[in-house]
Amino acid sequence: MSTDFAADPETYDAWFRAKVREALADTHPAIPHRQVMVEVQALIDRKRRAHPLIVSTLRPG
Repeated sequence: MSTDFAADPETYDAWFRAKVREALADTHPAIPHRQVMVEVQALIDRKRRAHPLIVSTLRPG
């Protein structure tokens, strides 16, 4: 998303409405929430294993 949206509410509104129309017209089958969460958690876990030093500096404690 561009910073233009913050300066121009009409631009944001047009973008948002286009995204809603696009989503409503999408004919792909819905993906169950649980499946999405499992896939996202797997991605997070892979990233953490790939970059352990970065992750450890971001965690409190």
